[in-house]
Amino acid sequence: MDLRIGEKIKSLRLASDLTQTELADRADLTKGFISQLENDQTSIQIDSLANIVEALGLTLVEFFSDISAPVVFSPDERISVEGKGVNSFELLVPGSTNNMMDPILLKIDPGEELDEVEPHPGEQFGFVMQGTVTLKLGKKTFRVPKGHCFYFEADKTNQICNEGASVAKMLWVNTPPQM
Repeated sequence: MDLRIGEKIKSLRLASDLTQTELADRADLTKGFISQLENDQTSIQIDSLANIVEALGLTLVEFFSDISAPVVFSPDERISVEGKGVNSFELLVPGSTNNMMDPILLKIDPGEELDEVEPHPGEQFGFVMQGTVTLKLGKKTFRVPKGHCFYFEADKTNQICNEGASVAKMLWVNTPPQM
């Protein structure tokens, strides 16, 4: 795996508006070493890396967290959640409940409904891919047919259900995640 540590250090250093000399001083290293590292001309020991990362205001976990973060997820990586009151409730991105938004694929049989959601800070978005869903938002009710979407601030009680005669399938995105 190509980690591109030098490239990342240079990017973080520039984003922090630091010169190589300033970073070297903060990390108890030499400017020459920082230059060689940023140009992939040398390797680095973990203690020196820890000093650089700390000088940049990060932890090692934060430094490495996005180097290998996946971008594309296959259907077999989805996480099925039971007990939500609908035919199928799948988290599309593993670990998404730790992210800023939580994309969910719902399959709702006729007569099924998700639990009512209490008002909370955040937003919700839904795109209906099949059938029709009913969105209950506060005291209002909206029918959302295939190809339509909804978007609202989650400051009112809300619920999604299928009052129709056929299966409904939709993409639902919560921010922040509610699970």
